[in-house]
Amino acid sequence: MKNITLLLFCLSSFVISFSQEKAITENGEEVILFDDGTWSYLNPDEVEKSEIPINPKAFKKDDKSSFLLKSSKFNIGFYINPKVWTFQKAKANPEAEYELMLKDGDLYGMIISEKVEIPLEALKNIAIETARASAPDLKLVKEEYRTVNGINVLMMQLNGTMQGIKFSYYGYYYSNENGTVQFVTYTSQNLIKGYEKECDKLLNGLIEIK
Repeated sequence: MKNITLLLFCLSSFVISFSQEKAITENGEEVILFDDGTWSYLNPDEVEKSEIPINPKAFKKDDKSSFLLKSSKFNIGFYINPKVWTFQKAKANPEAEYELMLKDGDLYGMIISEKVEIPLEALKNIAIETARASAPDLKLVKEEYRTVNGINVLMMQLNGTMQGIKFSYYGYYYSNENGTVQFVTYTSQNLIKGYEKECDKLLNGLIEIK
């Protein structure tokens, strides 16, 4: 189990970084350049559109999520249940702010943010393209827009394989004029279904600080 746990922590570096190099093409299109030589459009008008369903439910913070973590990058916070989750400043991924771990289980979390606004449709494409560089078999299992504590977020579940381990990422993606955040949980594919409620309780602690 220790080897699997260490690998899952290594997977935290798989979460995309927004601090990639930006460039302008000869046609004046703004793109993001990745370390593997690939790129993606930043302007949503230049991104292939897809119909993302909207969940009509209003998602709210869990009553037991009483401890507020605040981002140092922009005006967002994360209410967590300190009796269920431990957290620390991120070490595995230098681009992240916080790492989280379920106290009683094999479920992990990561918060990574940047001071750049990225429209959610473009953010979806960037996340998937970057992830596939490390896990070519990556699949988008589920996606939908949700209203969480009054803000519009994109929820995505991504499944893939890395070093022979089948993993699943389940998280929220959010952006406003002050920055962009990924609030992501992750574990092995055979465990994600059983942890889905716990994932939602954690993720629904995402708030915009006025």
